[in-house]
Amino acid sequence: MFDRQRSGAVLCPACGQLVGVNDERCFHCGRLRPGLFGFTATLRQWGFEFGFDSLVLFVCGALYLATLAADPRGIRGLLAPSVPSLFLFGASGAVPVFRAGRWWTVLSAGWLHGSLLHIAFNMMSARDLLPLVAHLYGNARTVILYVVSSAVGFLASSVAGAYLVFLPSGLHGGQITIGASAAIFGLIGALLHYGRRGGSRLIREHAARWAIGGLLFGFLMVGIDNWAHLGGLAGGYLAARWLDPMRPEQTDHVLGAIVCLVGSLAAVAASLVYGLRP
Repeated sequence: MFDRQRSGAVLCPACGQLVGVNDERCFHCGRLRPGLFGFTATLRQWGFEFGFDSLVLFVCGALYLATLAADPRGIRGLLAPSVPSLFLFGASGAVPVFRAGRWWTVLSAGWLHGSLLHIAFNMMSARDLLPLVAHLYGNARTVILYVVSSAVGFLASSVAGAYLVFLPSGLHGGQITIGASAAIFGLIGALLHYGRRGGSRLIREHAARWAIGGLLFGFLMVGIDNWAHLGGLAGGYLAARWLDPMRPEQTDHVLGAIVCLVGSLAAVAASLVYGLRP
């Protein structure tokens, strides 16, 4: 699984051209250490075989159960974890980010959920969208899109919750905010860009309907974090432009996906460590 290639040729992670596994620099694009110390082939294999949709369902489900178990007496209707429990595991928003200085929670909040209904709706949406985005962008780029758009969404919500409280209801931002919906809107943003970049009218129209329907629902319902949705949509679209779905997925994208996942795990761990300090 972690076999290291010590000789021969590999594809450069940046440009996809053949290079020697021990070359110091790619002769085609100039990338340093294109052989990635012999692990290029292993990382590429991970990129094509990695089932991110299953991981999202598993991690979100496990953390939801953990937030319930951390404060069983605080459980509210529809199996909603208590606010202190969500804060402990890494909820984001104006309070954690700006008052408590827990800036890393923009990475952890997207893996937490506030009720059984909340996680059920989000996981159904993720299960529908993730395979489609992975088919169009590749598994590794889908991970980057998911994590980056979630972080942008919660950053937008936290800033709005801290500095834009004078805006009308529905645009106040989040004081304490969680959920995978920012990332889900990011996936919709990525599909919007694919429809435009790849010329697929069908995908573009479907993504536009999902975006408009989701945003209308958010503004009509009470308690929806619309800034997280808007930020996630914008973050997903911009990240998709940077990743360019019309180009082949490269090993660098797999490295980026690993960094995103490790960063998310570290954010949850940091929240727990800081929250459990005596």
